[in-house]
Order: sequence, then C-alpha cells, then structure tokens
Amino acid sequence: MNNYIITNEWVTLEQVDAIIASGAKVSLSEDVKNEIQACRDYLDQKVQSNDDLIYGVNTGFGSLCNTAISKDDLEQLQRNLVLSHACGMGAEVPAEIIRRMLLLKALGLSHGNSGAQVATVERLLFFFNNDILPVVYEQGSLGASGDLSPLAHLSLPILGEGEVRHMGIAYSAEEMQSLFKIDPIVLRSKEGLALLNGTQFMSAYASFSVSNALKLWRQFNSVAALSLEAYDGRLNPFQSNVNEIRNQKGQIETAEMMRELLSGSEMIARKKEHVQDPYSFRCIPQVHGASKDAIDYCATIVEREINAVTDNPTVFREEDDVVSAGNFHGQPLAISMDFLAIALSELASISERRVYKLISGTRGLPAFLVAEPGLNSGFMIPQYTAASIVSQNKQLCTPASVDSIESSNGQEDHVSMGANAATKLYRVVENCYSVQGIELLNAAQAMDFRDEKSSEKLEKLREDFRKNVSFIKQDAYSHKLMKASVKFVKQGINH
Repeated sequence: MNNYIITNEWVTLEQVDAIIASGAKVSLSEDVKNEIQACRDYLDQKVQSNDDLIYGVNTGFGSLCNTAISKDDLEQLQRNLVLSHACGMGAEVPAEIIRRMLLLKALGLSHGNSGAQVATVERLLFFFNNDILPVVYEQGSLGASGDLSPLAHLSLPILGEGEVRHMGIAYSAEEMQSLFKIDPIVLRSKEGLALLNGTQFMSAYASFSVSNALKLWRQFNSVAALSLEAYDGRLNPFQSNVNEIRNQKGQIETAEMMRELLSGSEMIARKKEHVQDPYSFRCIPQVHGASKDAIDYCATIVEREINAVTDNPTVFREEDDVVSAGNFHGQPLAISMDFLAIALSELASISERRVYKLISGTRGLPAFLVAEPGLNSGFMIPQYTAASIVSQNKQLCTPASVDSIESSNGQEDHVSMGANAATKLYRVVENCYSVQGIELLNAAQAMDFRDEKSSEKLEKLREDFRKNVSFIKQDAYSHKLMKASVKFVKQGINH
C-alpha cells in the first residue's frame, strides 16, 4: 500500500495495520474535506450569531463549564487549553503508538462532527506522512474527558510548541517548523477541545495490542505444537469430534490449527507409552481457544472505536445542534483492554508450564535439556525467567477499569482509567513475546534430542529458528540465546 485516502468508509483494524506497516501516505478525500469545512463554517456562524453558551466553545472547561468567555478570546482559550493540559509524566510513548495516535486522531476528526479546520486535520497527516512524531508521555490520562494530557502533547507541535522526534532525532517544534518550512496553526473556537477530547491514546494502544494478540495466538499454537512433539505428546485431544461438541469457536479453531501443524508428523504418529498428557499440552485447545474468543471480542470493540467520533461537544449541523455528552469516556476500551490482558496472560501462563515439563527430565528427555546435566545447568534458569514474567503478567492483569477517581472539582466524578489499562496491556504484550521466545528455545532444543521427524511445517519452523539460534551442547550465555529467540518470534513465525 502506497497511498490511503480517508473517505469515512468503515476502516478495519487490518487496514490500520497495513497503513502502518507499509508506510503509506494518508490524505483526505475531497468529500471529507468538504464535510470538515461545512462543520467549521456552521460552528463559526453559530458562535457569531448568538450568545448562547456552548461548552468548550465559549466557556471554560471541566468544572469551569459555566464561565463565559468573550468572543475576542476564543482562539486564546483553545491555545491555553492545549498548553495547560500538556502535563504528562513518565516514559515517552513508543514511536509505534505515536504513529497510530496521529492516524486515529485524523480519522476521528474527519467525520465532520468536531469543528476542526481542514488545515488542522491535514497537519496531523503531514506529521504522520513525514515521520514527525510528537513527544508524548505515558502518564496523565484518566481515560475520560478524553486522553487529555497525551493528546495535548500530541497537539503541541501543531501550535509550534513542544517537542518531536524525526527519524529518531529530537527537535523542538520550532526547529521542526524550520526544517519542513511550515508555520504553526492558529486554533479556532472548539479546536483545542476537539484535539484533546477523544480516546486516541487508548485506541492506539488497543489497536496495536489486538494486532499483536492475534499474532501471538497463532504463534503460541505453532510453538505449542513443537513442544507437544518434543514432549512425545498425543494427538487425540485435538480431534475434531471432541472439540466440536464443546461448541466454543476459539477452541475449534485452535484444535484445527494444531491438526494442520502436526499433519504428516512421524513423531506424533508413533506409539505412545502414556495414556494422556498433562493439562498444559492436553488442554491447548481449551485454553488457547478461550483467549482467541476474547481477542476476537476485543477486536470488535476496538474497531468500532477507531471509526467513532469521541470528542465533546459533538456538532450536528444538519440538525442545528451542538451536544455536550460523553463520547470521550473510555469505558468500552478500558474493559476490553483489561480483558485482553487477561487473555494474553493465560497464553503465556500455560506456555511456561510446558517449558517446566520439557526440562523435567521425563519422556526420554535429559534433565534441563542438556547432554551432561550437573556439569551443565542447561535450560534450568530460562524457566525461572519465564515464571518471573508470567507472575508479573498476573500483577499487570489487575483491572484498571474497576478503578475511578474524582477529578475537576467533582464535575468528572467517574473515569475509566483506560489509559492505565492501555499502558499495562502493552507491557503484557511484550512479556508474552518473551515467554513465547523462551518456550521456542526449549522446544527446539528438546526436539533435537528426538530421532523422528515432525511435520513439514514444524520442521520448517525448527530449521528457520536454527538459522538464528544454535543447539546448545554445553552451557552458554543464556541471555544472548533468549534475546535472539525473542527477536525471532517478534519478527514473525512463517505459518
């Protein structure tokens, strides 16, 4: 994909991923420009023609909603809003999330219900298209009233304030303007609020996490299949009949994928001495499948959100109505991201249990998967690391969405804490890749002690992995091995 034109047709999560991955240049269609401009013209006319108070347009913000602002100060009001709300703390938001924020903010403003200028929306896309990434901080949003602080930092460079990174190099907004020969934009009435009210910080993290969750689910199936082979496991639990009578879609999908991965394997077909396998192998369809169902649900919620108008107030020019409501409230995303964190955590949890079994010195495998255990510790401690990560995931799965705290003098008396759900979900995703890499490291090592061949797909996986990580004959620098393994799974397993 080289170019993508925003038309206000439904945008799928897959399209967002494709835009990000391809580096496509994004622009507005003429129809969308006309809708944005028509909304802007309507709002200007409405403000000039009467003195009715419209929240955030000619009033203060939050608990100052009843404080009238003179018509002469409306532009200053919006600039003040962005400057005063840019109070983020903590670590910088990763570049991959900033790119999504820019794209999703432009999508949200493109519907013509926000009162933004065309130039403002195009400036967001200019930043996106030219890898100009505003510096945004993780902490500062309550996940209601919009992602105020993160989106303020995202918006500062539009005004010629704040900092950006371009090609990884830090610039002040003024330096960036000089480099690209652009001028700051003067915000019109309501524009600052349109930029700050919205869920694009949360939805950027959510869309990233859903995309990676699907990838993690597929790859955990592949790695689990290799572990099953290495542990001399049985195929019976993956039969279609036993899984179909459970009626759970994700379970059926998982079992089907496992059968495909194991098809043609000499190892799986050989006569087994044991009657059944431990749960971490036998219940892969049930556990992985439940996570897949959760991922699918969360994907639906997130896709709805990226196609939504989530700022406040919303402008309905054809009805001659400006409505102050609560579309900025992040509860749908907060609950979904908490749910997704739990679903991913369980994929990592059962993965670590398979690692534990592989190093146990049973089923004909040497203790800790090394030829001379005792002299060598082998893969003893990578399991410790996996256990530590899995335990941290459990802590990160404490729901953020059940928390709330009163703010803005009681005006904002229930918030979603969706931003905290977002940032901890990001950590769970990263942790899952680490555990997945550790399981693959162990599974490949264990398979190398087997004489029989696995399936074509799993042998290809092992072959590709061995180009990056060698078989371990004696103790080696474990961290280096684990980093290489994690890098391999993050780059993507070829299915």
